[in-house]
Amino acid sequence: MEEHDSKDLHEIYSFTSICENTSQLPFLSATDISRIFTGTEQYTLVSVIEGRVIGHVTFFLTNKIRNRHSASVAIAVHPDSHGKGVGRALMNEALNQADNWLNLVRVELEVHADNLSAVSLYEKAGFEVEGRKRLSTFKNGRYIDMLIMSRLHPHFCGPT
Repeated sequence: MEEHDSKDLHEIYSFTSICENTSQLPFLSATDISRIFTGTEQYTLVSVIEGRVIGHVTFFLTNKIRNRHSASVAIAVHPDSHGKGVGRALMNEALNQADNWLNLVRVELEVHADNLSAVSLYEKAGFEVEGRKRLSTFKNGRYIDMLIMSRLHPHFCGPT
């Protein structure tokens, strides 16, 4: 991700259909979006077509010494590019980076239980549901469940 990509990320997050499936409120400023996805504890990959960012995947790393083997992940794709394999390509490359360059053993996320297309994407990428946080987030005027999902490095041989 380059600094100038924040403008396109801001556009992606300007869609209510994107924000409703995140932990963010709609109508965030460009500065807020930039602050979320840049910095020393984030690692963001973007998908660009014709000079325009159409999606991103971000690892949120930790500075906690005993948890540096894990990261949480966020992903969003511009609504015009949904269903075209952008999310799958971003997730596959992000997991390649996690496994082969970032030394991550565990990648985790939370997803709205009603976001079936995202759950399917994550399952196809090797994520498994670890638990359900009942009525844990407020969306469209009601409380809904969140799924906790993770994916462990495929060659990890440690205890489970």
